[in-house]
Amino acid sequence: MKLATLKNGTRDGQLVVVSWDLRYAVAASPFPTLQKALENWTVAESVLRLCYHALNRGELPERFAFYPAQAEAPLPRAYQWCDGSAFLNHGHLIQRAFGLPPQAEEHIPLMYQGASDDFLGPCDDVTLPSEEQGIDFEGEFAVIVDEVPMGCPASQALQFVRLILLVNDVSLRGFIQREIKAGFGFLQAKPSSSFSPVAVTPDELGSAWSNGRVCLPLLVSWNDEWFGQPNGAEMSFSFADLIAHAASTRCLRAGTIIGSGTVSNVDREAGSACISERRAIELIDHGQAITRFMCFGDRIRIEAFNGEGESVFGAIDQRVVAQTSLIQEPSL
Repeated sequence: MKLATLKNGTRDGQLVVVSWDLRYAVAASPFPTLQKALENWTVAESVLRLCYHALNRGELPERFAFYPAQAEAPLPRAYQWCDGSAFLNHGHLIQRAFGLPPQAEEHIPLMYQGASDDFLGPCDDVTLPSEEQGIDFEGEFAVIVDEVPMGCPASQALQFVRLILLVNDVSLRGFIQREIKAGFGFLQAKPSSSFSPVAVTPDELGSAWSNGRVCLPLLVSWNDEWFGQPNGAEMSFSFADLIAHAASTRCLRAGTIIGSGTVSNVDREAGSACISERRAIELIDHGQAITRFMCFGDRIRIEAFNGEGESVFGAIDQRVVAQTSLIQEPSL
């Protein structure tokens, strides 16, 4: 089943069911928003799945064309967004390139709690104040979970996964080292993240959903040039591990999003899913970073295809642009 949220002038948008080929959609009646469906998933799943099958069979005359540019993030805002760093290869490259000490407890996943009140749609511009802040993209997979009880072990965590989607975890590298050293976690370094047009139930991936991992290459292109296609199968920590880590001392409410962190493969021929990793490889191999960070007007595209060459989630396809409107000081 594939679900999306269309822009309708409200903060949470309109939930729609999308056909398997991403061509058509229909209103997800009686569930107006994805959050509402997630909070009533036992009923919602069966109702929406019947709608999905009927849509795919061409039985719904009320169907309409689905355009990703009209989509919000599947969850335009969420109660919680926790992003992991589940690909140890990525961390190892960064540590080696910049002479950083190894992670003290590498058997424990790294995770930060990001801003979840203002997600971007798949084709929305990424609006930022300055190019001088080291604008980077990060291609990731993510899951949306149902209610997860505190202390849930990894062995039971996957039963709570409801949907899977793609993420562009926009990062401002100019702030990251300062915020890491401060010890309070990311804030300015992590502006609004962007998500794929649709979120899919795990069964849509077939055998590519295996051991709590999305075993598909994540195709990343920057300004229409290939940048990388690392495969999600190389996650050092599975989504089961990440969910259990996030829930170790708290309950996770329905609609919590858990990210994989930058997809990264040991094989250099797979390329990279973020600029920082490519720059780290350049430092290791050549002694200097050559690749620049993003400039205003640059375009990033992130997409995943199944074995039949079909786009599973649709594409994140967006430009980075300069902030033009500033808050005016009140006149005295």
